[in-house]
Amino acid sequence: MELLFNPNVQFYLVAYLLGGIPFGLLLAKFFAGVNIKESGSGSIGATNVLRVVKETNPALAKKLGAATLALDALKGIAVVLAAKYMGFDESVQWMVAVLAVVGHCFSPYMWFEGGKGVATGMGVMAVMLPVPTAIALVVWAVAAKTIRISSLSSMLGLAALVVASFVMYPTIFHAPVVFIAFILFYKHIPNFIRLFQGEEKQVA
Repeated sequence: MELLFNPNVQFYLVAYLLGGIPFGLLLAKFFAGVNIKESGSGSIGATNVLRVVKETNPALAKKLGAATLALDALKGIAVVLAAKYMGFDESVQWMVAVLAVVGHCFSPYMWFEGGKGVATGMGVMAVMLPVPTAIALVVWAVAAKTIRISSLSSMLGLAALVVASFVMYPTIFHAPVVFIAFILFYKHIPNFIRLFQGEEKQVA
């Protein structure tokens, strides 16, 4: 029980629980009356919110998609910034970042299911590695405009981030970066299967 009174452990728990909040699921249910876990790709992320809600209310779909993207990113940003503000060292900040992403991808509120983790991952990386994240967002934006396949665009942005982090910060401990990248890649495996089968839809 003493472990639970350790400030680091308490913050790790907060990061995981905050990261696990399924904003896409909640917004779609509350404002559009749909369960996105049972529609579209079944993901709780912004892309599936946009696709599913668009079938009945295109204007609302854009708003909910944008809100989901922003909130999923902000929960990652907020928890890492809080760790920085409270004076935790960098290793703790990285663990907080990892746990926020793990929480989103394996949410305790959804029987350890969850989203793909891209927005939350970019949120925590924006605080920890701002310049590589900016590069990743540019790559993602260009890919999203040209390819218009959300999963592939996200993975290209993620690859750009990992490469940029190694090139720009060769001396830092990269294990958390690689671990977060692996989680995001793992969560996108179903998308890759659909992509190879020609079933992955473009974002209109």
